[in-house]
Amino acid sequence: MAKKSNQRKGPQQLRIIGGDWRSRRIHFADAPGLRPTMDKVRETVFNWLQWDIEGKLILDCFAGSGALGYEALSRGAKEVTFIELNKNAASCIRDSLVSLEASNAQVFQADALTWLGQQESLEQFGVIFLDPPFAKELLAPTVELIASKVKTGCLVYVEVEAKADLSCIPSNWLESKRKDGKEFSFMLFEVE
Repeated sequence: MAKKSNQRKGPQQLRIIGGDWRSRRIHFADAPGLRPTMDKVRETVFNWLQWDIEGKLILDCFAGSGALGYEALSRGAKEVTFIELNKNAASCIRDSLVSLEASNAQVFQADALTWLGQQESLEQFGVIFLDPPFAKELLAPTVELIASKVKTGCLVYVEVEAKADLSCIPSNWLESKRKDGKEFSFMLFEVE
C-alpha cells in the first residue's frame, strides 16, 4: 500500500512580521527546495538591519518565497529587486506584490548567477540578501560574481546550511552579526 504524503500542495502562506504590512499573509509557491526564512530568523535579521533598510535599494537573490524582500519593502526600502529562477515562485512573488499594491519592486525570473554576471555594477544596492538553495554549492560562485561589484558600506546577509564552507567570503567583508543553529547559519557582513 502506498504511503500518503503529508506535504501540502499549491500555494503556502507566510506572515510579514514588521513594518507597514505587519501581520499581512502572503502566498508563496510550493516549489522544490523552497524554504522561506522563518519568522524568528527574519525578526532577528531585521533587528540587525533596522537602521539600514529605509530608503535603500535592496537585492534579494534566490528570492524563493520573497519573504526577505517583502520585509524590506514593509520597512521602507526604496525598491527591492527579486531574482528567482523557479517560474511558479517568481509568479507568486509578482502576484503578492500586486496584492500589496507595491509598485517599488522588480521581479526577474532568472538564474541568479546569470543575472549577476550580466550586471556591470551592483553599487546601487545598499543591502543584498544571499540565501541560495542548500547543498547546491551556489554561495562561492555568487560571492565571486558580486564581490567586485558592490560598494563600500554595502550590507550582505548570508544564510547557509550548518557548517557550510565560508572560505569564499572576501577578507574585506567584515562579519558584524552571526547566529548558528543545528541546520543552518545566518550572518551579516559589511563590505569594507
